[in-house]
Amino acid sequence: MPDIELTDWQYDLGGVVIGDGTVVQVIETGGLGRPPVRDSDVDQPSMDGLFAGPDYWAGRQVQIDAAIRIPGEADACHDMVAQLQAATDADAVRLVGGQGMALRLKRPGRPTKRLTVRTRRLDPEYRQVLHGYVPLDMEFLAHDPTFYADEESTTELPLGWLTGGGFAAPIVAPIFVQDGTVAADRPGWVTNQGTADAWPVIRITGPCSNVTITHVSTGRTLALPTLTLAADRWVEIDTRPGYRTATWDNGGNAPLSPGSRIDQFALPPGQSEMRWTAFDATNTARLRLTWRDAYTAL
Repeated sequence: MPDIELTDWQYDLGGVVIGDGTVVQVIETGGLGRPPVRDSDVDQPSMDGLFAGPDYWAGRQVQIDAAIRIPGEADACHDMVAQLQAATDADAVRLVGGQGMALRLKRPGRPTKRLTVRTRRLDPEYRQVLHGYVPLDMEFLAHDPTFYADEESTTELPLGWLTGGGFAAPIVAPIFVQDGTVAADRPGWVTNQGTADAWPVIRITGPCSNVTITHVSTGRTLALPTLTLAADRWVEIDTRPGYRTATWDNGGNAPLSPGSRIDQFALPPGQSEMRWTAFDATNTARLRLTWRDAYTAL
């Protein structure tokens, strides 16, 4: 189901739109600035002051102060609260580790951005419900504090046949062209248009074996040296915070090498060159990267 298109000053809470032009007016929103910090400062022994350790972002707590306004319709107010509770308390999110719901936001002059959140508070005040007015106190926790683009970006890289993508002059005989017994190599480019590291989901579709994926500028690699993929079978590597898995299409664990660091395989802001190698005698294997541009601010 496609996401609902938002207009300025609207919010999408798991498929329920609130804010401008709806019956739920948003009065104030907090927690959209700099996320809280987990510091690692320690006392300096026998000296004044502290030693400054690394600072890490903590989860982002988003508070929404809102009110349901449906004059004279108490039942409609109760229905609206029930709709919000159903959207924010789904068992598929609440009872599954690592899962969250989308909290989407639209600000004037800015594209829609999203966080993945868990609901921590949804507290209606029914004192004036007979008049069709119910204040709402809502709080959400984004375990990953980064804002992400609403739309996914995708690129697909086939395997090529020429090492490095072509010939370099001067050309000296003999000239070697790869065949199906040598790992083929093809460069590709991805662009993270945001201001923070983005985390791709990488799907390799066979037939191929002995796969290595390289982020050229950092030299970081993800390797599956014992992998053998039949035609139309696939393996997916999910580098996103809170997921970070390598799985087969049937749900089993894929054989990443011990040196493969999923937690470091990010797409920095700007353009990145990606390469992948594999054995494929048919030249039909594909690698697909899917990511959302990442931002430090709205």
